[in-house]
Amino acid sequence: MTPENDPGHGHSPAAWIAVSVSIAGLAAATVFFFLGVWTPFWVSMAVFVGGLLLGPLLAAMGYGVRGPKWQPKDTH
Repeated sequence: MTPENDPGHGHSPAAWIAVSVSIAGLAAATVFFFLGVWTPFWVSMAVFVGGLLLGPLLAAMGYGVRGPKWQPKDTH
């Protein structure tokens, strides 16, 4: 696949932020689940779901692959 046709595979601020927030929320929810603390568990699950929604939102704002606010790094 040539670089012009490469979709980017998530190398964008939108993807990195969405994945980071989702992982943090899910990790915290896992800890709270095993501790049996339910309010922070549900808050963490909301953070996880919010992280999933951040990707498309930030991509629509221009921070996705080939968005106007995204600048790829030179790999050479």
